[in-house]
Amino acid sequence: MTKQPEPDATEKAQVILLSGFLGAGKTTLLKQILSWETDLAETVVLVNEFGDVGIDGTLLKDSGSDVVELTSGCICCTLSADLMQSLGKIWTRFNPRRIFIESSGVADPRATANVLEEPELARVMTLAKIITVLDADFWEAREAFGALFYNQLEMADLILLNKIDLLDDDKAARFLTEIHGTVPDSQIIPTIHCRIDPQAVWEVSKPKPGILKPIQFYQPADGSGARPTGAGQSQAPVDASRYTSFAFESAGIVSEECFYQFLDKLPWEVFRIKGPVKFANRMVLLNFVGGKSEWLPWDGDSKTQLVFIGWSVDPQEILKKASLCVAER
Repeated sequence: MTKQPEPDATEKAQVILLSGFLGAGKTTLLKQILSWETDLAETVVLVNEFGDVGIDGTLLKDSGSDVVELTSGCICCTLSADLMQSLGKIWTRFNPRRIFIESSGVADPRATANVLEEPELARVMTLAKIITVLDADFWEAREAFGALFYNQLEMADLILLNKIDLLDDDKAARFLTEIHGTVPDSQIIPTIHCRIDPQAVWEVSKPKPGILKPIQFYQPADGSGARPTGAGQSQAPVDASRYTSFAFESAGIVSEECFYQFLDKLPWEVFRIKGPVKFANRMVLLNFVGGKSEWLPWDGDSKTQLVFIGWSVDPQEILKKASLCVAER
């Protein structure tokens, strides 16, 4: 049997991993990046949706690149084997020079990095950069999000402190100083709508020492959230199992007044809602993050199709309340 020649380092596919907590702006960043180049024939996008309904893949359908979706789980846990298989198929089918992986908001980038270290994949592709998008509002509430939140920052070569326009100048300066102190080896750029210089993305980063070694975290007795460990502190592993994803779909018309009230009364444990909503006179895309709603035009399927992500919430109770806003079926 003839052994296949090893690809030269310059022939390997360059993998750029986009990480970040729920609703930080990863898809916005990816759309920006894909708009920079006119020829995307050798670029493949792999989107990991945490749930059965794929929204981000639909948003990227006109990008000019090939988009592959992984749904029904998170690549950091249940879909690691699927990720490896999908990347193998992508290399065989497309032989790309660049692969973007947009991970779900509850994915630990360390797990993805470890998959890329598997010999079958390491032979043909290399992890060139990890970019983490950080919602500026979330930094102040970081202790509520636990170890996963810190891991996404610690692994990043480049951190985009996004939505900086929503902060006053003093708070923005303080956040940048605090983040630099927490992850001094990462480049940090404040952004609005993830707008950055393309060179910041294409520049290949030097590997961080020990980047694939697990970071240990401890859980404070007061339950205020996991923090990096120091000497003498008890340790607890990252646990994303309490995150819940569920979907609401309806072909009926949604009452705007009812739906706005529904959003206002959601429990704080519902971090994220994304997808199109069918109102009486228009279709709109809802991007709901941490109690704040953004509404954008939508020209896709003419039905309501929402993905919810929360922490230890009752999906049936929330879906029941959402269904009460469907005025016509």
